[in-house]
Amino acid sequence: MLKNVVLLATVAVLSVTSPLFAQAPRVEVGANVGWVFSDGVDTDTGILAGDGNVYDRVDPKDSFGWGFHFGVLVTDNVEVGFMFNQQPTQLEIDGTATTEIGDLTINSYHGYFGYNFGLPDARVRPYVLLGLGATNFGSVNFTFAGVDRETQSKTQFSGSLGAGVKFFGSSNVGGQFGARWTPTYIKTDAEGWWCDPFWSCYLVGDAQYANQMELSGGVIFRF
Repeated sequence: MLKNVVLLATVAVLSVTSPLFAQAPRVEVGANVGWVFSDGVDTDTGILAGDGNVYDRVDPKDSFGWGFHFGVLVTDNVEVGFMFNQQPTQLEIDGTATTEIGDLTINSYHGYFGYNFGLPDARVRPYVLLGLGATNFGSVNFTFAGVDRETQSKTQFSGSLGAGVKFFGSSNVGGQFGARWTPTYIKTDAEGWWCDPFWSCYLVGDAQYANQMELSGGVIFRF
């Protein structure tokens, strides 16, 4: 009698859980490393520094970067999630010479919408993504004229646009290669006045963005 009860309970549990195990994985967690090409912004007029050089640009150096992401497939192809990326680098000023100021850490935080091409059980799936969020430029410690100083940390709105390919073997562990562009709004410079017969005259601005272009690869776990 006990054996029959156990057998019936086992059959009942399997009948309920089998559809769940049969479903395609809906959650993806990944980590990536790569190289980030970065640029900053310039000024309209150069600044004469104490070393005799004139500087008119400030840029982060190209460097190693890393990150992770967490995504949920709301359909077989559509994915929503969150991604964090960090670039440990150095801040430079450029002009008649290039001078390294100090260590700089750039952190970006983006919610994203992605589209995965192909069937959910395909071994290879190209993808595109669009992210919206913020990028933080950390403070920089430096010494000027024998005095220790520190720049202020700054967080600005940023977007992110990426594309790449995911590939999986027979398990739910796979790899990913991709490229991602992250422009971050920094400032707007006044360009002058524009007049027309409908809108009258208004000040025209030139928005400047710091850009990060990342090439990376990593590992993905599906659940």
